[in-house]
Amino acid sequence: MSDLGSEEFEEEEEEEGENDLGEYEGERNEAGQRHGYGKTRLPNGDMYEGSYEFGKRHGQGTYKFKNGAQYTGNYFKNKKHGQGTFIYPDGSKYKGEWADDQRHGQGTFYYVNNDTYTGEWFSNQRHGQGTYVYADTGSKYVGSWVNGQQEGAAELIHLNHRYQGKFLNKNPIGPGKYIFDIGCEQHGEYHLIDVEKEEEEEEESLITVVPKWKAIKITELALWTPSLSEEQPPAEQPPGQEEAPGAEGADELSEELLPEGYEGEMEAGLGDEDMDAFGQESREDGYDVDQ
Repeated sequence: MSDLGSEEFEEEEEEEGENDLGEYEGERNEAGQRHGYGKTRLPNGDMYEGSYEFGKRHGQGTYKFKNGAQYTGNYFKNKKHGQGTFIYPDGSKYKGEWADDQRHGQGTFYYVNNDTYTGEWFSNQRHGQGTYVYADTGSKYVGSWVNGQQEGAAELIHLNHRYQGKFLNKNPIGPGKYIFDIGCEQHGEYHLIDVEKEEEEEEESLITVVPKWKAIKITELALWTPSLSEEQPPAEQPPGQEEAPGAEGADELSEELLPEGYEGEMEAGLGDEDMDAFGQESREDGYDVDQ
């Protein structure tokens, strides 16, 4: 789950200004500056067609990189600024707001593996509130992001259950709960533990952090309802209905609710292998990567 590599280039757009780089065909002002609508073939092979103001790209335009990438949108004094769409060489695409040549504000990124992220951006990174949808499973992360990573309060939604809690560096941590479509909730807590993995080729041990789930209790669904006034008595429990099990019954019900093979430890993260593989592809492309 990395949007690196595909979004930023090691080579930047050619600056146009006093030197009037490249071959230009279009309107000029009285001072001879590129001003109005025009087309330019730049020395590095890139091409720009669109609006100019006082010798700089300003307003709506399309910039085509020689490597196949393309930006179509608004410019402000040679910088991508405002609404715009950037198509990267690997086929990924960002559509949304820009500021000072960076993804900044609200926008959607379409990844090469068909995953999508829609939400807030800050200085080219996912930052703020956003939703990441995993194409392979249909699962989605809805919540807080910090510097490109899942961090803060969020909800991880799967096909028939969801997890609500806090995340740190894309791992669930601390108190949280699983909500199952069959009509109950499992409360518990995630702890991050170090796991040692051996590398056969290098014959060295690597320490990785893995979130482990400890179930505490099972309850009925906590549906939201308006608060009752003091005069209203609490609703009576229907005859024959037993109270939701507490901590004593959590372990027994957990075995029925959780996937086969569950042994009291459950990971909320998903797609780590896919995310790592995608990040590797991005890095191999040689473009910027936000880890």
